Amino acid sequence: MTTINSELIIDGSLLRENISYLKNKIQNKSKFMAVIKSDAYGHNIKKVVKDVDDLVDGYGVVRMEEAKKIRTLSNKKVLLMQGIYSKDEFLESKKNDLDIVIHNYDQFNIVKDSDNFENMWFKVNTGMNRLGFEINDFFKIYELSLKNKKFTLMSHLAASNEKDEISNRNQFEIFESLSKKINQSVIKSIANTGCVMNFPDHLYDWVRCGIGIYGGYFKDEKIRTAMTLRSPIVNIRNIKKNDRVGYDGRAVAEKNMTIATVYLGYADGLPLNIKDGTPVMINNQVGKVFGRVSMDLTTIDISDIESCAEGDWCNFFSKDLPVSEIAKSNDLISYYFMTNIKSRVKKIYKRID
Repeated sequence: MTTINSELIIDGSLLRENISYLKNKIQNKSKFMAVIKSDAYGHNIKKVVKDVDDLVDGYGVVRMEEAKKIRTLSNKKVLLMQGIYSKDEFLESKKNDLDIVIHNYDQFNIVKDSDNFENMWFKVNTGMNRLGFEINDFFKIYELSLKNKKFTLMSHLAASNEKDEISNRNQFEIFESLSKKINQSVIKSIANTGCVMNFPDHLYDWVRCGIGIYGGYFKDEKIRTAMTLRSPIVNIRNIKKNDRVGYDGRAVAEKNMTIATVYLGYADGLPLNIKDGTPVMINNQVGKVFGRVSMDLTTIDISDIESCAEGDWCNFFSKDLPVSEIAKSNDLISYYFMTNIKSRVKKIYKRID
């Protein structure tokens, strides 16, 4: 039985640095919600809450169980970002002092008899076309039930990472137009990480940041990846020009090369179709994926790496090799890699002392 293992190392200090950097971009009095759904994007929700609770004003999740878990760790605001889908879930949310999103009539009908809408976030569709009331439908509900109530109005940006994308301007105009027609004491929220970075004039009362906390935002190098995915080299061999590497012989050597085999494969969370040329780091030098990923192994071109040996670590992403790099190289997104690492990879969380 082998004792070597792949590792996913999570650095809590980098999470804190990223949050502080994002908060420094906020010029007004917006409150900061850390989006920690999907086990804090794979970073371990319990440990993340313990390490960042003093820096944030609330948390956003999707699943009830995660919301309840946070409530045992923090008395900050906890928002169920897709709301509740039954009367029992509504009662459970009240019991645990949770905020809930209401994005359709079915959800509104569950809660409409409540005398207190203060902990409810009404989501309107301004262009994402995924969840949220159409503007006219929301305004009907507002006129009938919400005129004198406290609640939060929210929406979600579809392309905030792209500063010049016209849909951002259109969504802001729709949201602002609606905001002017309702009670001015209503709390408002539309900003995510991309909005904080690109549109600081549209942050309103709450910002809801997810990917930027974890270092998956690719537009600013000062936001650093808090995960390191690494695995040891288990074999090194020299191959000749025209030799093929891996299943199906996808990779063909155009010259004599040195190939390292690394103890990580698609059963650990790498995409099966990861592309040749995808950069990795070994001994602070760049190697490149060469050959099709198999279940347990990945082959790397180390021809230009000096002093490389079996047992050396190969980093697929880290604070020095952003997860956005491997994502962009493979037409994927950072979220995919963060949330897709499998259980057989040893997870190590570096706690804050």
